[in-house]
Amino acid sequence: MDKSQVKWMFHKYSNKDISILEGVMGFYDGMDKGSSAYDVTKLLNIPTVLILDAGGSYTTLSAIIKGLKEYREGNTVKAVVFNHVSSSMHFELIKKQVEKDFDDIVIIGWIKSKLESLDSIHLGLDLNENDKEKLEDISKEVLAHIDLEKLELLAFCDSKNIDTYPFEKIEKYDKHISVVNDENFSFLYHDNLKFLEESFSKVTIINSIKNEVIPSDCDIVFICGGYIETDKAYNKFKNSDDFKDSLIQHSKTKAIYGECAGLILLGRKVDNKKMLGLLPLDFELTSRPNRLGYYDNDLGITGHAFHYTKVLNDIKGEYTLYKKKNEREVYAAFKNENTFGTYFHTMFRNNFNKIKIYFKL
Repeated sequence: MDKSQVKWMFHKYSNKDISILEGVMGFYDGMDKGSSAYDVTKLLNIPTVLILDAGGSYTTLSAIIKGLKEYREGNTVKAVVFNHVSSSMHFELIKKQVEKDFDDIVIIGWIKSKLESLDSIHLGLDLNENDKEKLEDISKEVLAHIDLEKLELLAFCDSKNIDTYPFEKIEKYDKHISVVNDENFSFLYHDNLKFLEESFSKVTIINSIKNEVIPSDCDIVFICGGYIETDKAYNKFKNSDDFKDSLIQHSKTKAIYGECAGLILLGRKVDNKKMLGLLPLDFELTSRPNRLGYYDNDLGITGHAFHYTKVLNDIKGEYTLYKKKNEREVYAAFKNENTFGTYFHTMFRNNFNKIKIYFKL
């Protein structure tokens, strides 16, 4: 995706002026792919607010800010929030030092150390219905010493004169596509959904947990990523027989495209959990991620993969994923008649012509 494409997408989906908040970890990471927070904020000229870990430090934080500001030219570092601050006295020590060393860094505020936090679970945070109040309380504590008026004054986005559509012209399809998107299949890029709504005459969202069925007039099914391999996730889904039957029936004559959790659903089983059997694949859930981060594939697409499962079968697939060419290239996409599944998360808008064959278009 080139600069004009990034700018156009930002312009299209930004309804108000915004700023980007970034922690130290990740600000420059991803520069080798042109996808770091530094690259994006520089390209769009968006102010960056650093969130720095202040635990046990005060003068050292000035050195970290100096390093981040000087590591690459053109960065938009404008402000900072200090995390894990032990007390207001600790914050005043930090503030005094940073104000002494910099006249171009706005101190937005601080976040107290040892705040209550949410537990982590497989592939994310443990967010249950009864955690809403807890999440609100944590949010109030996080914002207790943050100057939101200062943050608002920093925020801007110059999105004028970005009217030219920089991608390949979207082909319009007079077809009905269903998107399986629920708590289990929850990983859906916002722009992928927008792209499908712009490209297809009808888009229907299907909830597998509620046992909703694939419409009989549907031409294509897209199954989002997420997770189906844990006991908790599988138990939400295992009795959705009407959904399963309708998807199997659909596969006999029409296309299915599944990403990550969608790929696993299309296989035969993961450990002892029975899946749909539309692809001749068996999966094993491991304790460590088998892929994590950005990858390239044999179609010339850069995308994202993050999963704890691995394929147990020695089967040649459609394409491999790799960090570097000829280095640990492992098949990660598989096809059987009308059914296709992949571990790869792909941005449709600038890659659809390379993958639309799997949508039978």
